[in-house]
Amino acid sequence: MTVTIVLPAQLRDLVRDRGSASGEADTVRVEPAESTVGGALRTLGERHPAVLDRIVTEQFQVRPHVNLFVGRENIRWNEGLDTPVDDGAEVTILPAVSGG
Repeated sequence: MTVTIVLPAQLRDLVRDRGSASGEADTVRVEPAESTVGGALRTLGERHPAVLDRIVTEQFQVRPHVNLFVGRENIRWNEGLDTPVDDGAEVTILPAVSGG
């Protein structure tokens, strides 16, 4: 099973891609042991721990200003990190935007 994780610009420099012109990757494909968002993130963290540190806390909770989507659905409104992912799913990391 393969899951694609879409990275925001702020995290791309933490993932090197020798095939791209900038050396940065905008997506990472992982093969998680569990078919959940949390499983996909754990696998991502094995390869790119600095990225995982910016997404989840030490208690493996999604950081307050980070949103994760499976397709078009925010995992906060589903099962959180236990939200299931299917083969070929796309998990998008989207930092919250605020201001006034």
